[in-house]
Amino acid sequence: MTRAPFASDPARSRGREFALEGALARGPRSDYQRDRDRIIHSIAFRRLRYKTQVFIAPDGDHYRVRLTHSLEVAQIARVIARALGLDDDLTEALALAHDIGHPPFGHAGEDALNAALHAHGGFDHNAQCLRTLMRLESPYCEHDGLNLTWEMLEGLAKHNGPVARPGWALAELDAAFPMDLATWPSLEAQVAAISDDIADDNHDIDDGLRAGFLALDELLAQPMVADQWRAVERKHPTAPRDRQLRELVRSQIGLMVNDVIAETSRRVQGMTSVADVRAAGRATGAFSPAMEEEERRFKRFMYEKLYYHPEQLATAKRARQVTAELFAAYSQEPVLMDEEWIGRLPRHEPARSRHIADYIAGMTDRFAISRHAEIYGRTPEGLRNV
Repeated sequence: MTRAPFASDPARSRGREFALEGALARGPRSDYQRDRDRIIHSIAFRRLRYKTQVFIAPDGDHYRVRLTHSLEVAQIARVIARALGLDDDLTEALALAHDIGHPPFGHAGEDALNAALHAHGGFDHNAQCLRTLMRLESPYCEHDGLNLTWEMLEGLAKHNGPVARPGWALAELDAAFPMDLATWPSLEAQVAAISDDIADDNHDIDDGLRAGFLALDELLAQPMVADQWRAVERKHPTAPRDRQLRELVRSQIGLMVNDVIAETSRRVQGMTSVADVRAAGRATGAFSPAMEEEERRFKRFMYEKLYYHPEQLATAKRARQVTAELFAAYSQEPVLMDEEWIGRLPRHEPARSRHIADYIAGMTDRFAISRHAEIYGRTPEGLRNV
């Protein structure tokens, strides 16, 4: 594959925080391939198997979790990256890692930890992703963290674009290994981020319909979805409804992917380096204006009908309670934590509370539920809604 002039090049990487590893390289891999492999082999990545995507601790095997979502984002991102001549290894690594900072119970758990750390700088899952990969996940004898490349860390730090006011966690990491937070990230990072949106929008349709939280007639009131549905019905008029719905999701993804490729190809005209991407002053990897408006309208619909569904909100309230009560228990009796975490517990604030939050943030949904039951002798009923 021909590398585009605005693509990231592993041979020109800005390096790693700890430079001692050159002699430790194993196998004929580029630096970005090593990043991807380190993510896949990490404990933090494996834990995504039991972390909330949309539904908290689902009983059904067919619902998505953070791990399957991350794999789907990576698949979409690689397609776009290859079409644009980008480094698809870096793109894939960014897509696989982007949700590693999520605590148990998704945004409900994040809200609870943010409240618990209110006096100590708060909690943000995106910064926690960097904190996990740079400090907490430490399988190597020579240094803390996975020691990922600068381009990998920069892309994760700027998953939502330039960062004007980093919170304490990101600020600490940026001070140790500056990531130029005020600029746009590489195009590989932007592709991973917009692939996250594409996966969210379309795979959540599938899960929402499966759970009965979305109604097909309401879904088809959305213009973009209606157009694709009519095309599916014309092409497969006698197919079973469940197969038509899965065809709809595939069609939607294809439509959005092709739109991103076309719009991004237009925006990179005249760019001759990755520096041009960072200095563009706006997103380069993007939807067309028409698709962007459609996507925003659709996301508002999904918030109203799925993410803010009354049953979802009730379950999230119980999940926040579980997370808050875990934090309170560990704060009052740190000996309840695993032994290795007790041994590293700082004596003073804010490091003490942040350490406890790190411990909870690493938990899976089911581990948090079981620990809460062990400590309190009960867990709120209705913590699962599918």
